[in-house]
Amino acid sequence: MAQEIELKFIVQPQSGDALCAFLNTLPGQHSEPRKLSNIYYETQDNYLRRHDAGLRIRGVDGRYEMTIKTAGHVVGGLHQRPEYNVALDAPVLALDKFPAEIWPQGCDVAELEKALHPLFSTDFLREKWVVTHGDSEVEIAFDQGEVKAGEFSEVIHELELELIKGNTEDVLSLAGVLASRPGVRQGLLSKAARGYHLAKGNPERPHQALPIMQLPLKSSVEKGLETALGIALNHWLYHEELWVRGDQKAKNEIIESIGLIRATLVLFGGIIPRKASTHLRDMLTHTESDLALDVSAESVVWETRFTQTKLALTQWLVTRGWRPFLDEKALRSLDEGFKRFADINLSRHSAELKRTFTHVTGDSLRDQLPRLSREVHILRLLSGFYDQTQASHWLDNWQELCLAIRQGSRHEADHFRHEALAQAPFWLHSGQSGKH
Repeated sequence: MAQEIELKFIVQPQSGDALCAFLNTLPGQHSEPRKLSNIYYETQDNYLRRHDAGLRIRGVDGRYEMTIKTAGHVVGGLHQRPEYNVALDAPVLALDKFPAEIWPQGCDVAELEKALHPLFSTDFLREKWVVTHGDSEVEIAFDQGEVKAGEFSEVIHELELELIKGNTEDVLSLAGVLASRPGVRQGLLSKAARGYHLAKGNPERPHQALPIMQLPLKSSVEKGLETALGIALNHWLYHEELWVRGDQKAKNEIIESIGLIRATLVLFGGIIPRKASTHLRDMLTHTESDLALDVSAESVVWETRFTQTKLALTQWLVTRGWRPFLDEKALRSLDEGFKRFADINLSRHSAELKRTFTHVTGDSLRDQLPRLSREVHILRLLSGFYDQTQASHWLDNWQELCLAIRQGSRHEADHFRHEALAQAPFWLHSGQSGKH
């Protein structure tokens, strides 16, 4: 087994030659382009997908390799997941060559192999550089080709960084160098994810609402911070992809993502000092200014500053860039349970909303919209330990108030303000019983 750690960039077609020329200047070994053909397999009932696994056979220069990638996690486009590779004599599945322990409990491997069928394919030219950066060796692969499922296809034009040996920090540092080049942007969707989508008939990708954050009960405060930032960054990357593909309303979801990042920094601001995030907040401010203009996706997402902002957040999150700024007391606070932190802050931020909106009416409501949006984001991050129907209903009234203010509907705004102020709390320290 190998632990795959990789980061993906999408490359503008007109920028490919200049990017390759730059990569040739880096210290390391260059490999000429080779054609790779890949077939991905699945069952009729999506057994592998349901278990967060992907299976393929790759052919290159008459040699074949079978690969399965099992459940891992993605933080801001940085993929980390176990990967198993087996050499084959021919492009024919042989699942018994994988370690038995990788399969879900109760899986009949022989029957699974019989049920598998080709689902989609990827064919591309791969040019590689293995470079030394810091204390690490990193493979940079530039892929150009297509992913195809039945009558549907999509262009592949991307750069992947994969850690061969060393540390994740060096991968991110090298990514920062590449992000300074024109015509690249951080990507989220893997070739496999795009192939699965095409195999479904290439339906329109829907907007995804920001969720109420869910955490295991024993999670630490720091785990809450990491999860919140990860939700915001993945939300940004997903909707950026939609915006690039022509969904103009998806830009609003990117703005919401930045709002959630800022709300997260406020929520944890009693532990993490502002100086820990000064660079990140400055970059977010510039990006918000860019998004506030009536601009197209093409004029924003390929700008180096836009890519560098996302990458700065990825780096801050993956390396826990706040820790060097913390004293022993703050570090102990991060190790405490998030459940108690959530209970205390639900009461605190709910009280803040009530103080603000009890007497604010009419045109004055619009002045309070930034504060209301921030507080709704914060409460979304804190409500995951309770009954989700109650929590969602409680949040909905405040969110509807946000919408009414944005739309300038005074009657609707007044209605939802009264509804929101009148509702009973649902969390433990409110005097009400909650699920905990």
